Amino acid sequence: MTRVIFQHIFGALLCLKIKKMNTSIEISALPEGHPIKIYSKEKELILLLLKELEETNPVEETQKYYNIFNQLQSIERRFERKENQLFPFLEQKGWNGPSQGMWSFHDNLREQFKLLRKKITYRELKEVEADARFLTSGIHRLLLIEEDVLFPNALEILSEKDWIEVRKGEEEIGWMLTETPAAFPKKEEYIHPSQDTTKRELSFNLENTAHYDEGYMSVDQVNLLLKTMPLDITYVDENDKVIFYNRGEERVFPRSAGIIGREVKFCHPPKSVGTVLKILEEFRKGTKNEASFWINFKGRLIYIRYFAVRDAEKKYKGVIEMSQDITDIKKIEGENRLLNWE
Repeated sequence: MTRVIFQHIFGALLCLKIKKMNTSIEISALPEGHPIKIYSKEKELILLLLKELEETNPVEETQKYYNIFNQLQSIERRFERKENQLFPFLEQKGWNGPSQGMWSFHDNLREQFKLLRKKITYRELKEVEADARFLTSGIHRLLLIEEDVLFPNALEILSEKDWIEVRKGEEEIGWMLTETPAAFPKKEEYIHPSQDTTKRELSFNLENTAHYDEGYMSVDQVNLLLKTMPLDITYVDENDKVIFYNRGEERVFPRSAGIIGREVKFCHPPKSVGTVLKILEEFRKGTKNEASFWINFKGRLIYIRYFAVRDAEKKYKGVIEMSQDITDIKKIEGENRLLNWE
């Protein structure tokens, strides 16, 4: 099984389909906080962890081995940054190879981590030592491909403006490093992603759209999104007036247009209105931010949650009520990684 996994890994790397650049990466010349410089510092940590793992006997030093293994698995942060930040920018420049090949490599390494963790948990330690060689070999191979192919090409293809945008998104994913890397560009120029409203060149039309926390949608798209979500959503504003509910195909509780503008205390049966008002009072005071209930309703298990809505200054702006039928969700066990529509 392990050998099959790594055959897929090495095959996936061949899909990068781009020649090695003659330009060498001058990491030392890159400014602090540059994404490639961060990848370089992470590489130093990865190599150290790989060496420690290879020098540690899982049978005789099980806990130490497990601790190193856990640290090494944080390499998934590195994978996520490449997949969600670096690869999309390369796609925009016409290079799809990393998304098609290296992402598959990442997934196979993730699967190997999962298999090894299972064997460590069940104390199959002799098998762990043998299988770990395939994992460490795969990681060494990945680092080599990054250094020889991915990063040189990325530096050649992407502009400084692109790298600044890549780094902004990385803030939301994180790093393997114990300390947060230096800001890039310099701190006085840096804007956190949550405060960034810069308009960028995008591959879709922005006509009739609005900018949200991240991304753009038209009113029709927002309406379709809310309508399609498998949840009942009701929004009560800071004045305790119902200002919105979504019209899904199948609602848990009935709603009609007459509820819009109505005081929320008149929207619940007398036996539960006191609880609702208590929730609103605590939300308004700032002592609570969430309340959850689950009830049996018409033979189904319904999960009801209230969330306080607050603006950037933490000022109370109302409450969202969400109701969801979780009867079938509660029955889920194990995993289902294959699409099965039968």
